[in-house]
Amino acid sequence: MNILMATNTFFPHVGGVARSVLGFSRELRRRGHRVVVVAPTFEGMPETETDVVRLPAIREFSGSSFSVPVPVPGRVSRALRSLQPQVIHSHHPFLLGETALRVAAARCLPVVFTHHTLYERYTHYLPGESPRLQRFAVDLATGYANLCDAVIAPSGSVAQLLRERGVEAPIAVIPTGVDLALFSPGDGSSLRQRLGIPATAFVAGHVGRLAEEKNPLFLARAAARFLRESPAAWFLLAGAGPDRDAMVRVFEAAGVGGRLCRLGILDAQELVAAYRAMDVFVFASQSETQGMVLTEAMAVGTPVVAVDGPGVREVVRDGANGRLLASLDEPAMAAALVAFAGLEPARRQELRAAALATAAAFSMEETAGRLLALYRELTVGRPRPRAMELGRWSASRRFFEEEWKILRNLARAAEEALRVRNHGDGQP
Repeated sequence: MNILMATNTFFPHVGGVARSVLGFSRELRRRGHRVVVVAPTFEGMPETETDVVRLPAIREFSGSSFSVPVPVPGRVSRALRSLQPQVIHSHHPFLLGETALRVAAARCLPVVFTHHTLYERYTHYLPGESPRLQRFAVDLATGYANLCDAVIAPSGSVAQLLRERGVEAPIAVIPTGVDLALFSPGDGSSLRQRLGIPATAFVAGHVGRLAEEKNPLFLARAAARFLRESPAAWFLLAGAGPDRDAMVRVFEAAGVGGRLCRLGILDAQELVAAYRAMDVFVFASQSETQGMVLTEAMAVGTPVVAVDGPGVREVVRDGANGRLLASLDEPAMAAALVAFAGLEPARRQELRAAALATAAAFSMEETAGRLLALYRELTVGRPRPRAMELGRWSASRRFFEEEWKILRNLARAAEEALRVRNHGDGQP
């Protein structure tokens, strides 16, 4: 099968969407399918890539680590001539997401949209952030979803949320899988030794993008409280983002900076080593649709302490493979970590076994199979592009019909935002 994926974030950008696109594309190619990814340029990207079309982009948009692509029709058209896609998979409802709709309309192809992100949680990256802008983000994503043939929700809680918001297109729950061959149990002692962590120390840790929507300062304050109450414990922090330095200052102000080990962006092998070096993984974000780092940590046998939220509650089972806290409560999270540090070896082993069992249900082999089944379901009975006798007029008509749908979706989202303002309802 020939698949075109359109995404506004891709390797080497650090984030769930980029890792999802990279993981699925690798697994589908391994199975013999051809996947072409259309994505923006990012600093540090490989000089040569196979089946990746890079578009010029405005980098570090509005102070973030994101790139905003500038669509170049010629580059996309050349890729389409080579690929002859059978299905279009969009990973965003704007920018290259709109390109995906136009390509599909011109070629009578099905469009799949993965609703990776709760976009209203990211409006702080835009100038003039407000409740109206959050409402606009919700309505824009909902309207886009209804222009597609199918929508993928990474978790059941997100699927329910999309239905409540008015998504009428068919929804399939398909999380991003974890590579169990890479993320497997092992010894993290070598990394501990390199970082100067005592072999017998209890290590809590976190991996991720350190930005406002992930609640990083809450996590830092709770972890610092835990370290104060557990003088022999350490904390391992891996990742990068605008709030990294502020997090470090929280640990230093609490007098526990000497037991904070800082790692930056890690390659695949280093990431696995970091998970293995931890006795418990700590997670505070409530903006996730899945939380891929949770299944990665569990795949090496590391249990999780997390705050309840969409995508998190499908992975963390309170008392079985970790602790699921009801709210952002610093003392409660610190107390949960203290309790983990005091567990008997037999209880720790029970939690590790449950974590491994959870990760097995999220294997990339399993989830990629479900994705392929959805692709095939959408392409059955549709004419192949090469066999279609399309005149220039009919192709243009479909193109402009889709363009009108896009513009109408933007207008409806803006109209709804204004209506909310006029009625005084500021909640998305």
